[in-house]
Amino acid sequence: MIDVISQLTLGSLEITGRLVDASNATLYGELTHEDATLSVIYKPIAGERPLWDFPDGNLAQREYAAFLVSEIAKWKIVPPTILREGPFGFGMVQKWIDIDESIDLALYYREDNLDLRRMALFDAVINNTDRKIGHLLPAQDGTLFGCDHGVTFHEEDKLRTVIWQFSERELSISEIEGLHNLVNELALQKEVFLGLITEAEFNALIERINRLLVTGVFPSPSEDWPAVPWPPF
Repeated sequence: MIDVISQLTLGSLEITGRLVDASNATLYGELTHEDATLSVIYKPIAGERPLWDFPDGNLAQREYAAFLVSEIAKWKIVPPTILREGPFGFGMVQKWIDIDESIDLALYYREDNLDLRRMALFDAVINNTDRKIGHLLPAQDGTLFGCDHGVTFHEEDKLRTVIWQFSERELSISEIEGLHNLVNELALQKEVFLGLITEAEFNALIERINRLLVTGVFPSPSEDWPAVPWPPF
């Protein structure tokens, strides 16, 4: 059976819809390869809205960089994601996740569980400035995924999230070991990341991980900028 990344890379992409609530062009489509079909999200760079604090035309690369961090750390938080050409130009293509409709996200995001804890640590590492409730994707098999990682990796601290219930909690031994492994592996893959984010942003990524290792606790909301994205959903 062909793997998902190969399917994302080699499949023929047909656009069948659009997510109208998204701030950037977010298109729904079907990828077909070797008689296999995969539902996907496609975000062409041409459909990105300019942001004052992020370079134009770079959100897709940040989505892919977030996927790489998730994979390197073995967190498996970001659905399979690649960069490729599509019907509206180069952009990000990501596997669509069917969520468990029985879960009330307005209650779920406040829970104290290991999946949300892993998500909170991931967001602290990538400096996610837009972790909204609606960006949580609890899948039907019980796995928790996250989406919309375009505004990440800024060199300035900009963490904004709805997941603050782990603030100031001590990192576990396994989390500390994982962060050590992550920072070592990122150093080996520096050139890959420099093709996606700036050197200053990469250095800040390493510094954030080292800061977590030094403090040994989850970060707290900052008093210098809004700690929760608006609207939160």
